[in-house]
Amino acid sequence: MYLIYSLLLSAAFLLMLPIFAIRRRKYLTGALERLGKYGAFVTDGRPVIWVHCVSVGEVKAALSLIKALRKESPASRIIVSVVTRTGREVAESVFQNLADRIFYFPLDFRFAVRSAFKTFKPSAVLLTETEIWPRFIYEARKLKIKIAVVNGRISRRSFRNYLSLGRLITGTFSSLDLALMQTEEDRQRITALGCREEKAFVTGNLKFDALHLQPNTQPAIEIRSSLEPDRPVIVAASTHYPEEAIFLDAVRPLVSRFATAARRPIIVIAPRHPERFEAVAELMQTFAAECGLYFKRRSLLPTSYASADLILLDTIGELAAIYPAAEIVFVGGSIIPHGGQNVLEPAAAGKPIITGPFTHNFDLVVKEMVAAEALIRIEPEHSEANYSTALRNAIESLLYSSHQAGSLGSNARNYLTSRSGRSTAETVRLLRENAIISPSPSRN
Repeated sequence: MYLIYSLLLSAAFLLMLPIFAIRRRKYLTGALERLGKYGAFVTDGRPVIWVHCVSVGEVKAALSLIKALRKESPASRIIVSVVTRTGREVAESVFQNLADRIFYFPLDFRFAVRSAFKTFKPSAVLLTETEIWPRFIYEARKLKIKIAVVNGRISRRSFRNYLSLGRLITGTFSSLDLALMQTEEDRQRITALGCREEKAFVTGNLKFDALHLQPNTQPAIEIRSSLEPDRPVIVAASTHYPEEAIFLDAVRPLVSRFATAARRPIIVIAPRHPERFEAVAELMQTFAAECGLYFKRRSLLPTSYASADLILLDTIGELAAIYPAAEIVFVGGSIIPHGGQNVLEPAAAGKPIITGPFTHNFDLVVKEMVAAEALIRIEPEHSEANYSTALRNAIESLLYSSHQAGSLGSNARNYLTSRSGRSTAETVRLLRENAIISPSPSRN
């Protein structure tokens, strides 16, 4: 079974090589580490806890957990793996004083996985969200390394995809020592995929807890302080293609309505993926020329934003720090069937939030926030033009009703605050009680 899996994985890897070559910065960064070449890691007999995060979202969510692990098991060493380049950049900033090593996760080939385990000799691996790799888990079980899913989430689409893999994935999920899931629906899905019932628990979402620990970087503080204070700021966060064009079309009447710049909204767009920065910059430059606006890129002009009308936030790790300056936040990945990006960061800033209809990545959170009047979710539309109109109407209703905007933002912050702190404590308790981590000596 694993032989067939390895052959299929190798074939997929070979087919993807041309794409890797073309987009080498995204896919080939850290290639040696991905192949299991990590250099020296001196093991000194202390337990090693390996926390795996895929990208930026998982890195930020893991902050509260890693801080708690340091307190709960101070004798242990903590190492953190990531998949993406941006994830690593954020991890190196967020975990610089917490992790003993930050590195790229190995490709799921036997030689790479075995080399990683030989280098780091972990006693436990914590997989955030649900990053399941059959060979990795199989080799961990052979070495008697504890494997736990934390902050686990399985979407409807992932559930269907996992089911299609049959016995391979069933055996993988049955090998888990613990599965700590965000919702009851997630718990039911992971047990349906093979995880033992007695090893699956609901612990909530770590992102509620981690948001209170996110530091504002100094460059982001400089951005906020340099924005003109009397002009409303509208942010399009974590956008995907073609959401930038839809968003710009939605705000076009707003920026054209003001003869002078004194109350003209400042528009900030933060694309989700860095490899799209150049394309979005070209789109925004064209829009600025058409509307007579002053366009700036954050990366090229880091401190002078006083006269900017249109800003591309093309830097890493600064989006959360721009939210306190915003009047309105549109969260992307939601007008296309991607599933939506993180709505909790703008909620932590107490800002009115708008999303599109495709929010299944945060399904329960968005449903609860809509019910609590803490978020506006646009209904499904049939065309980009219709989405642009619906988004324009939502933005205008908030921009011209300070009462509605204030109430929405206040409800969003209250929703987050009422749920913070619980998930981390419950996660650590279950990790300890199931012998995934070793408690501090005072608990013995």
